[in-house]
Amino acid sequence: MTETVLLIGGGGREHAIARALDGSDAALYACAGNRNPGIARIAEDFQTLETTDSDAVVEYAESVAANIAVVGPEAPLEAGVADALEAAGIYAFGPKEADARIETDKAFQRRFMAENDVPGNPDFETFDEMEAACEFIDEYDGDLAIKPAGLTGGKGVKVIGDQVTAEEGKKYIRDSEYDRIVLEERLIGEEFTVQAFVANGEFRTAPAVQDHKRAYEGDEGPNTGGMGSYSDATRELPFMTADDYEAAVEIIDAVVDALEDYRGILYGQFMLTSEGPKVIEFNARFGDPEAMNTLPVLETDFLDVLTAARDGESLPDLEFADQATVCKYAVPEGYPTDPEAGAKVKVDEKSAGDALLYYASVDERDDDIYTTTSRSFAVVGVADSITEAEEIAEDALAVAGDEGLHMRHDIGKPDLVQQRIDHVNELRED
Repeated sequence: MTETVLLIGGGGREHAIARALDGSDAALYACAGNRNPGIARIAEDFQTLETTDSDAVVEYAESVAANIAVVGPEAPLEAGVADALEAAGIYAFGPKEADARIETDKAFQRRFMAENDVPGNPDFETFDEMEAACEFIDEYDGDLAIKPAGLTGGKGVKVIGDQVTAEEGKKYIRDSEYDRIVLEERLIGEEFTVQAFVANGEFRTAPAVQDHKRAYEGDEGPNTGGMGSYSDATRELPFMTADDYEAAVEIIDAVVDALEDYRGILYGQFMLTSEGPKVIEFNARFGDPEAMNTLPVLETDFLDVLTAARDGESLPDLEFADQATVCKYAVPEGYPTDPEAGAKVKVDEKSAGDALLYYASVDERDDDIYTTTSRSFAVVGVADSITEAEEIAEDALAVAGDEGLHMRHDIGKPDLVQQRIDHVNELRED
C-alpha cells in the first residue's frame, strides 16, 4: 500500500527528511512558508503556506488525502499543528503541543526534569521578574547560562564567562523583551547530540553528532542556528566512550518514561563534563543540521518507522551504515548579525560531486537560485572516516565558491576533532 505523507517545513532538515522518504512506497507532499527547490523536486506537490496556521495545514493535508504527517520545525509544534492533524484523523509524527513544551518552554523543561528525577539536570532557577534574575547573577557562586524560556532559533542563549561578562549578561536581560528567563549553571565540557525516534512508549537512538553553533572558525563569534556538524562511523564521537553514549541514552529513556504519549523525534543536547553527560536542552524534532548527518546513513526505511508509529506497532530496530558524516552550511555574508541576501548559489545536486546537497532558505527565481538572509544550503560528505567525509564536503564548497557566502571550513578537520579529544582528556584527568 502506498502511503501519502505530508512533510511540514522547508529547511535543510526537511530536505533531508524528503530524501529519506524518496524511493519509499510513499507519495510525498510538502508545505512550508518558503519554497525549497530540493523538496519540490522530490514531492508530488509543494504548497506555500504558513505552517503555524493549523487550519491551513489541515486543509492541505485533507486535500491530498495524507494519512501520515511529519512535522519538521519547532514552531508548528508549539502552535499545536500536531494536535489539529490528530483531531482531523491524520497521524502526525511529532509531539502534541503539551509534550513539545520539552523544547518550547525551557522553564517547563527544567522543572519537568527535576520533578521526574531525570538525570543530568544542572542547577537552575526560573524567573519572570528580570531584576530578580539580575540579583541571582550577583549572588550565584559561579558562571551562568542565560536562556530565554521560549523559542529563539538557537540564538538567544548568552553564557557568562564565555560570551559575556556578568554585567553584560545583566544588561542583556534588562534590555531584552523576554517575559521569562532561565538561569543555569555553566557546563564545561564538549557538546554532543543524540536523537531518538520515539513512539508507542519505545525509542530508538541514532549515532551521536556534534554541532558547531558559533559563526566563525575556532568557535568564535555569535551563536547561529548551526554552521555544521559531524558524526563518526560508530555510535559515539571520537572524544566519547561507549559508556558516555549509553549514559546519554539512559537520560533519554527517563524522559520517554515520563512523557508517556510522546511521539516524534526527541533530540537530547548534552555536555560531556568531567561528571559525565549533563543536559543542555531537549528539542522536540530533528536537529538542523544534525538531521543531515543522521538520515543519510539510516539504512532502515524511514517510512517503516512512520507506519509502525502510526499503527501502534513496535518500532523497527534502526540500522545505520558504519560511516562518518561531515555537514557544512553555507550562509549569507554577514550572517547571523547583518546578513546580505541575493548571492547566486553556484552549486547544485549534480555539481556537488560526491557530497549531498541540502537546500535550506533560498530564493528560486526564473534564472537561478539565490541566498536569502537565513542559512542557505548545506553540503554533506559521507565516508569511512571523518577526515574523508570532511574532504568530500570541502570539495563541494569549492564548487560553490565564497562570493556572498560564508562557511566554517574547520568543521570536521583533524586538528579541530583532536582539540575536542584533548579537551575531554584534560577534564577527565582533573
